[in-house]
Amino acid sequence: MADAHTKNHDYHIIDPSPWPLIGSIGALLMAIGGVVWMQSLKDADATTLGLSGPWPFFIGLLIVLYTMYAWWADTIHEAHAGDHTKVVSMHLRYGMIMFIASEVMFFVAWFWAFFDVSLYADEAIQVGRVAYTGGQWPPADIQVLDPLHLPLFNTITLLLSGTTVTWAHHALLEGDRKGLVWGLFLTVVLGVIFTGVQALEYIDAPFNFKDSMYGSTFFMATGFHGFHVLVGTIFLIICLIRAMQGHFSEKQHFGFEAAAWYWHFVDVVWLFLFVAVYIWASAGATIAH
Repeated sequence: MADAHTKNHDYHIIDPSPWPLIGSIGALLMAIGGVVWMQSLKDADATTLGLSGPWPFFIGLLIVLYTMYAWWADTIHEAHAGDHTKVVSMHLRYGMIMFIASEVMFFVAWFWAFFDVSLYADEAIQVGRVAYTGGQWPPADIQVLDPLHLPLFNTITLLLSGTTVTWAHHALLEGDRKGLVWGLFLTVVLGVIFTGVQALEYIDAPFNFKDSMYGSTFFMATGFHGFHVLVGTIFLIICLIRAMQGHFSEKQHFGFEAAAWYWHFVDVVWLFLFVAVYIWASAGATIAH
C-alpha cells in the first residue's frame, strides 16, 4: 500500500489553493471599481450598480495584493519543503520568460503609438469632434526635456543598478552572503533614486499629458516603464529581506533569479525609451531649461 503512494516522478502536485478564486474576485472588483470611480469623477452623484467613489476599486486592490502575498508565500514554503525539483524549477523559469514576453508586447504598443504619431505627424488626428493637425514632431509649441540632463542621469543610474544586481547574483552563486545582501541593497537604493528623479522630471516637465499627442505618448510610455521600475524595486526589496533571513542557496534561488531577469528587462526597455523618446524625438526641438 505504501508503494502505491510513493512519488516516482519529478513533478509536484500542489495542494488545493483558494488563491486563484480569491484573486479573480479581487481583480473583478478592481475592474468594476475602476468603472465606478471614473463615473464618480465625471459626476459626483453618479452611481454604478449602486456603488460610487473609489472605495470598490481599492477594496479589490487590497484583495489582489493580499492574494499575491499569500500565494507567493505558499510558493516559498513549497521551495523550502523541497518540492521545487529541477523539472518544476525549469517550468517556473518558462513561466517567467512568458510573463516577460507578454510585458514586451505591452511596451511594443506604447512604442507603436509613439512612432505612429511621430513618423506621420502631417496627418490630421480626429479626437472626438476636434481635428488636431500635425506638421512636425514634436509639435511646434512643445518644449521638450533635455535628454542630457535628468534622463541621462537616470540612464546611468539604471545601468549601474544592472551591474549591482549582477554582482549580487554572482555573489550568491559563489556562496558570498554578504555580497548578495550588499548587491541587492545597492540595487534597491538605485531603483528608488531612479523613481524619485523621474517624479521630479514629471513635476518640472514643460508639457502636460493632455497638451498634445506628444505629451500623452511620452507620459504613457515613460510612466508605464516607471511603474515597472516601482514593481521591480518592491520585488528586489522582498528578495533583500529573504536574503537577510538566510533564504536562497547556490543551487536553488529562482525567486532572486526571476527578480534579476525582470530588472534587466526594465534596464533594456529604458535604453530604448531613452534613445527613441528622449534623444531621437528631441532632435531639432526647443529644449526646456
